[in-house]
Amino acid sequence: MDTSERSMRMRIASYKSWANTRDRSARTEKARRASHYTRFVEQARAQHPGASDEEIAQAAEALRSAHYTELALRSAQARRVRSEMKKTEQRKRIAAELRKAGASDAA
Repeated sequence: MDTSERSMRMRIASYKSWANTRDRSARTEKARRASHYTRFVEQARAQHPGASDEEIAQAAEALRSAHYTELALRSAQARRVRSEMKKTEQRKRIAAELRKAGASDAA
């Protein structure tokens, strides 16, 4: 069985499994509790021990937004560095080829 067929079989099994699930929320509750969002709620509670549930939710959302924005910034920086390294390598390769071509023209 090739990867495409295996992928389709797994997708079919997933669809059938979800079709047999009456309470989707209950099925995913454990995963939601273990998600990163819980971490942000805990951080918000630690930072604001006397806050209401609504204030905690707002602070957790702000912490989550800050976290993902920071990840996006780091990703953009890494892409820029890789791009600059690639350009530098291309310049070095071109310079080496020009030197090589100049040496063979002189001979």
